[in-house]
Amino acid sequence: MVQNPAANLPKPGKLLKRAFFARSVHEVAPDLIGATLLVNGIGGIIVEVEAYHHTDPAAHSFRGPTARNAVMFGPPGFVYVYRSYGIHWCVNFVCEKQGSASAVLIRALEPTHGLAAMRRRRHLTDERTLCSGPGKLTEALGITGAHNDLALDAPPFALLARTARPQIVFGVRIGITKAADLPWRYGLKGSKFLSRPFAS
Repeated sequence: MVQNPAANLPKPGKLLKRAFFARSVHEVAPDLIGATLLVNGIGGIIVEVEAYHHTDPAAHSFRGPTARNAVMFGPPGFVYVYRSYGIHWCVNFVCEKQGSASAVLIRALEPTHGLAAMRRRRHLTDERTLCSGPGKLTEALGITGAHNDLALDAPPFALLARTARPQIVFGVRIGITKAADLPWRYGLKGSKFLSRPFAS
């Protein structure tokens, strides 16, 4: 008998509204660890994120608004999707107040809903690698540029609050050269679904 990997996990909480994101990106980022992200019912528990503040030279918004990053300068609670190196889609959640242009990059999920669809999209069977990176999770959830500027509290998205406070670890962000020393990467302690382990 095949076991449901989500059977022993806490049930997701209430649907998070846009007001959840109208706070400092440094408050929102760790509070997303343990929340459940679904796109058309497919997704899982957020286990790793990175914060990008508008004063941060690594943030896409640092040099001001462009056609690409315009959604970051809009109201909080919306999705910013961009292509990384012209290959992978990455999904971010816009935070703070309108015009502040701060966002949280979603780096990894523990897959819990729609595993068959995720395996089909990723051509993989190992659940540990389905969503263990920003490009992997967007492929698994079917997120593309068509999702850019959509609200997080309306279909096809559903973001459900965590019901227990997890143990969170933090460290430096991955794959950047500017402000690379800032400890703005957050993760679920002990998770096997991280994109990369945190330094002990």
